[in-house]
Amino acid sequence: MGKQLRIGSNLSTYAISAWRFCFARGIADIKIAGHSVHGRETPQRNAFLASTTAIPVPRSARICQHIALARSAPKAPRYCLSFTSAGLRPELAAVIAGIHQEEQGDWGRTKAVVLERNALQARSASSGKRLELELRQRLQCLTTSQLQLLARGTSDERNAMAWLAVLKRIEIAADLTREVLMGKLSSLDPVLRRSDMAAFYEDCERDHPELTALAPSSQQKVRSALLQMLRDAGLLSGKAGKGGTLGTVQRPLLSPQVQELVASDDPALLAGFLLHAPAKPAKSRKSSDPPEPESKPGAKPAVHASAKPKTKAVSKPAAKPKAAAKPSAKKAAPAQRAKA
Repeated sequence: MGKQLRIGSNLSTYAISAWRFCFARGIADIKIAGHSVHGRETPQRNAFLASTTAIPVPRSARICQHIALARSAPKAPRYCLSFTSAGLRPELAAVIAGIHQEEQGDWGRTKAVVLERNALQARSASSGKRLELELRQRLQCLTTSQLQLLARGTSDERNAMAWLAVLKRIEIAADLTREVLMGKLSSLDPVLRRSDMAAFYEDCERDHPELTALAPSSQQKVRSALLQMLRDAGLLSGKAGKGGTLGTVQRPLLSPQVQELVASDDPALLAGFLLHAPAKPAKSRKSSDPPEPESKPGAKPAVHASAKPKTKAVSKPAAKPKAAAKPSAKKAAPAQRAKA
């Protein structure tokens, strides 16, 4: 909005047309620099007009300025849609992670070795390059400890680390998990339907025009690739049915080591596994623990003080009858001997 309009003639002739021009283009200031005013030219007037005095713009131009600012608002980041060249592929991701460790964490050497050995067992060089590029870009989002678990862990741990790389790299997969799958579980309706996916894609297309720019065949490929990755990661079970169902949403089984690595990286990533972050409940427990020991010391003396008088009061009356019974028994014994 830093544009300025300069008119090289009399203000009275061009004032109305300048305001119309400003309204159409949202120009903030109108500056007049000329040498002719009312048909008379003087050095004083020329100096005054050359100083480019600004004329206030009416409210209509301000409206144009607000519209321009709204259009220049930051847009949502573009979705990464190259994941169709490779699915979850945890076994291939583990191969790349292992080579990465052999090359001492050098991604450049890792790429060269993977392509030289054809470690991904691609049918052609071009498909091998596409597959290596997609998987490597995902794994570069993982930490060193996560890469180690991916290379040496069990099959379930490899699936979890491969899905974690997808969540970090492919934003549409993370949005689908948080907005749709978590919502299905929270509403006690774990059945995923085609209508749920259609509503999700309609919402995404409003903020991401790159989805609408795809051809219908490419859109179908993106949707099918996402569903297959959900099944491979263990978040969706069952096959698509005739009634419009796509499967049942479920929480994957995660080992304690996987949960620790994910939570230490970012607790918000647990939502990608349909879990809630355990940080807040842990803090609330610690804050509620201190009041409990305060009540215990006060309760113990009250119990002991009340218990002692009761035992003494009961024991004294019971002891007196016993003491009185013994002498009676002793006196009766000599009487019996005398009779005998």
